[in-house]
Amino acid sequence: MSVPRLVVAAPSSGSGKTTVATGLMAALASRGLAVSPHKVGPDYIDPGYHALATGRTGRNLDAFLCGPELIGPLFLHGARGCDIAVVEGVMGLYDGAAGEGELASTAQVAKLLRAPVVLVVDASSQSRSVAALVHGFVSFDPEVRIGGVILNKVGSDRHEALLREALDSVGVPVLGVLRRAARVETPSRHLGLVPVAERGPEAVEAVAAMASTVSEGCDLEALVALARGAGVLPGAAWDAGEALVSPAPPPLPDRAPGAAVPGAPPRPGRPRPRTPDGPPRVAVAGGAAFTFSYAEHAELLAAAGAEVVTFDPLRDEELPEGTAGLVIGGGFPEVYAGELSANEALRGAVSGLALSGAPVAAECAGLLYLCRELDGLPMCGVLDASARMSERLTLGYRDAVAVSDSALAAAGTRMRGHEFHRTVVEPGAGAAPAWGMRAPERRVEGFVERGVHASYLHTHWASEPGVARRFVERCRTS
Repeated sequence: MSVPRLVVAAPSSGSGKTTVATGLMAALASRGLAVSPHKVGPDYIDPGYHALATGRTGRNLDAFLCGPELIGPLFLHGARGCDIAVVEGVMGLYDGAAGEGELASTAQVAKLLRAPVVLVVDASSQSRSVAALVHGFVSFDPEVRIGGVILNKVGSDRHEALLREALDSVGVPVLGVLRRAARVETPSRHLGLVPVAERGPEAVEAVAAMASTVSEGCDLEALVALARGAGVLPGAAWDAGEALVSPAPPPLPDRAPGAAVPGAPPRPGRPRPRTPDGPPRVAVAGGAAFTFSYAEHAELLAAAGAEVVTFDPLRDEELPEGTAGLVIGGGFPEVYAGELSANEALRGAVSGLALSGAPVAAECAGLLYLCRELDGLPMCGVLDASARMSERLTLGYRDAVAVSDSALAAAGTRMRGHEFHRTVVEPGAGAAPAWGMRAPERRVEGFVERGVHASYLHTHWASEPGVARRFVERCRTS
C-alpha cells in the first residue's frame, strides 16, 4: 500500500515533537487532507491531541508491546483511506526499550515503515554546533533517512541565519523554523501532558495554536513532498477479525462466586440480562478519569462478537443496561477520586457486577477504582486492597506471564506490557496474582478473583488477540 508518510522525531525529549507533529497534523487537515495520526511508544495522551487535530483516532505503534512484525500492519490499518500519515516519535530518535538496542525506538519504527524522518531540534542554546548534532544523528544509522530539520525555539533572525548557514555544511534541508512561543505550550502534571478530555476548549485552542505556528514557520509543501517520496509499504493491513482467526483458547475454568469484600458498597441487583440471542454487551469506562485505551481493544472485542458501549464513571449512575462484562482502562482516578467516590450508585453497580462473577478487566486506573479505597476515599471495594498516591514514579516496559487462569488470559500466557504510575496498591498482589514479571525484576502483581483480572500492567491486545476472544466468551457464559 502506498501511503505518504513521515516521522517527526527529535534528539531528545522536550525538543518540541508534540508541538510540531500535532501542529502539522492539524495544518494538513485544515487543507482538506485526510491525515492519519500515529504515536511511537505506549503513550496514551499524545494520541488524544492527534485525534483532536485530525478528527481521526490516534493510534500507537509500539514494537515492544506488539512486536516489530505488527508495526507495518497496524500502521496500514490506521491509515486506511487517508491522504497522508504523520507519526510522532518517542524520546530521542534512537532511544528505545532499556537494554534492548533499537527495539521500540523511533528509529526502528521509521525503518519498519520505510518512512523519512523530520528531526525537530531545540536550537535555543546553540548556533554552529547544530551542524555537529544533526550530522551525528544522520550518520549514526545510515538506514534511517533524515529528510530534513525543523529548528525550534529560534530566538531571532540573526540566530536563524547562523543555524541555516551551519546546516548548509551538512546538506540537511531546513524545513521549518519556529520561534519561541508560549501559546503552543500545553500544561502537564505528574504523568505528562494533561489529557484532551480534561481540557475541553483549552485543548482545542492549543491545537489551533500549534497548527498556526507550524503553518507559519514550516514549508508544508516540502513536508508533503517528503512524505510522498516514502514509496510503497509492503504487506497487508491489520484486521481485528482476521487477527482472531487462530487456535481456540483453552477451556475456561468454572468460576466461583466470591464473597463480598469488607467496606464494599451495598450490592445491588445484577444489571438486567441481555437478549439471549444477542451479542454480549461489554461496557468500557471512559470520560475524563479513564482516558487510557488503545483503539484496537474495542475493535477486537467487537470482532469477537461483543457489543461495545462506553460509560463515564464520573457521570453515569448505572452501568449500561444488560452489561455482561466490564473493561476499565487507565487514566487519572487519583485526580478525580472525590467525584468517583461520590458516585456511590455506580460504585455499587460495579461491585455487584464483579461479585456476581461477570468478567472484569482492569488496568492501572481501573485497578485503583476496584480497590477498597484510594487516598482514604471509598472506591468500589471489589478488591480487599487500598491505594494511595506515591512520590515514586514506576515506569517502564515489562515482560510478563499470566500466573492464574482468568477471564482475560490462561495461565502461562506471555505478554509484554508497560507500567506508568505514581500510586501504590497494598497488598500488591492477591492470593491468585494476575502476572508474574520476568523483567526487569521478578515479582508477582495484580489480582484474579472471580471474573476479575486487575493489574497495573498496560497491555496491547493486538499482540495477543486471544485475550479479547477469551473475555467475550466468558461474557457469553457467565
